[in-house]
Amino acid sequence: MKDYQAIVAAPGFCLGICCDADEITAIDFLEPRPTLAPTTPLAAEAVRQLQAYLRDPASPFSLPLKPAGTSFQRRVWEQISAIPGGRTETYGQLAKALHNAPRAVGQACGANPYPVVVPCHRVVASQGGLGGFARERGGFLLEVKRWLLQHENAELAAKPH
Repeated sequence: MKDYQAIVAAPGFCLGICCDADEITAIDFLEPRPTLAPTTPLAAEAVRQLQAYLRDPASPFSLPLKPAGTSFQRRVWEQISAIPGGRTETYGQLAKALHNAPRAVGQACGANPYPVVVPCHRVVASQGGLGGFARERGGFLLEVKRWLLQHENAELAAKPH
């Protein structure tokens, strides 16, 4: 089990925060469990920002995220971060913008170490469905994705004509 510096409760799930003194190193989706009070100042700030988002999905994030991933994954995460709240894009739309394949975009989404802050839940299937989430095709994590999109009043990306 990971050593979390804080655990934040959300409707039907929790967010585990890992950080050092200067940077967030991971945010994990967790099954519901008791919260954990922040053990560092940065964890306290992460909790504050995540709780603000849970109250108001328009609340911005400004957390220092530890650089992670391959150069391609970072490009995908940068594109994902540019999707405004309440909007979605398809794996195919992102793949086209990045000159790559939708499956590669999906794999990069699944490897995102900072979900919610880097909103990979805003990437959906081209047929108008949710697609996968955090490397899962169903179950608990797909319900989290559904909740996050509903929380943001997101419209699923338009089907291609």
